[in-house]
Amino acid sequence: MTNQPPPGQPQAGAGSPGEVFVAFLKLGLTSFGGPIAHLGYFRDELVIRRKWLSDSAYADLVALCQFLPGPASSQVGFALGMMRAGWAGALAAFLAFTLPSALLLLGFALTAANLQGPAASGALNGLKIVAVAIIAHALWGMARSLCPDRLRASIAAGAVVVLAILPGASGMIFAILLGALSGLALLRGTVPSTGGAVVMPVTRGMASAALIAFFGLLALLPLLAGQSPVLALIDSFYRAGALVFGGGHVVLPLLQAEFVATGQVTADDFLAGYGAAQAVPGPLFTFAAYLGAVMGSAPTGITGAGLALMAIFLPGFLLLAGVLPFWDQFRSMARAQTLMQGANAAVVGILGAALYSPVFTSAIGDLREFALALTCFILLLLWKTPPWIVVILAALGGTGLALAA
Repeated sequence: MTNQPPPGQPQAGAGSPGEVFVAFLKLGLTSFGGPIAHLGYFRDELVIRRKWLSDSAYADLVALCQFLPGPASSQVGFALGMMRAGWAGALAAFLAFTLPSALLLLGFALTAANLQGPAASGALNGLKIVAVAIIAHALWGMARSLCPDRLRASIAAGAVVVLAILPGASGMIFAILLGALSGLALLRGTVPSTGGAVVMPVTRGMASAALIAFFGLLALLPLLAGQSPVLALIDSFYRAGALVFGGGHVVLPLLQAEFVATGQVTADDFLAGYGAAQAVPGPLFTFAAYLGAVMGSAPTGITGAGLALMAIFLPGFLLLAGVLPFWDQFRSMARAQTLMQGANAAVVGILGAALYSPVFTSAIGDLREFALALTCFILLLLWKTPPWIVVILAALGGTGLALAA
């Protein structure tokens, strides 16, 4: 990134960590609707109302964070906090935006097992069913934007074929790599340059250290995972956070492969928590706090939730810090743009495969449950109903189905 702001743009570091914390706490308490909606909330609050940066600079930052693996909205928030108040501001932005949803999901994890009776079990079943609708809605939107032509749609279908032959996390990685190479070979660069500039207090030395840490942990943690349950948990969540392209919903198949397929979390608990994550504001990656708390082996509870949160967010922030000084030059390369277009198309296929298994196969048992899922999908897609309202309606619908049985 550039060292000097363009004319008319506020100076970097013009605010305080306290100001950043207050601004992002408001966003953390009110930002429903997923990462794309979060970016709109950020623009309204920080670009339009508070005037922390220009529209062109914000667009440039969003382009970077959508280009990288990791939780895009949280990465944008982390960078905005850094721009406003340095590294302390980045930490303040992360904590304020993340803690509300993390604490709510931790509370759900600690109390869900005590919910008894048909009404409670029906509500939990409704949370599993609504996950079908929410992921289908996310898939619909991503397919329209990331697979708008025959070539990219074919890359997405190819990713599903790869996962049918090679299921699990290794298949997902191979599908993304194959998609990226296909994009490099078949696609022409169509991603426009957004312009603008973002001023960050990140030197090339800091960036290099962050990249070394990112790749070093990615290589070393699998080797150390067998030494202790804590390192195994950190390894699983770190790899999930490091390999997610396309936003929070795409972390679902990676986490499913790490924890459900290995028996550490039951499919029912996994989908109930994922449904509950739709009813809270803030980043979807805080679903990790729920999983860390409900795992069948130690560390669990509050300790497991804290370690899971740290591990899943860390790689995205390290990678963001590592590329900030180099982004302007890299994003102008046509080959880099076509490579990422192919990788993003493959992500759509991965999410489509996850919609079928484990989500649909685990959540839908009969026509009544399918009808509830379809109703939730129509509410999201055509009626534009806020996701948290749809989650509440699904919980009530699941209760109704259980009582009518």
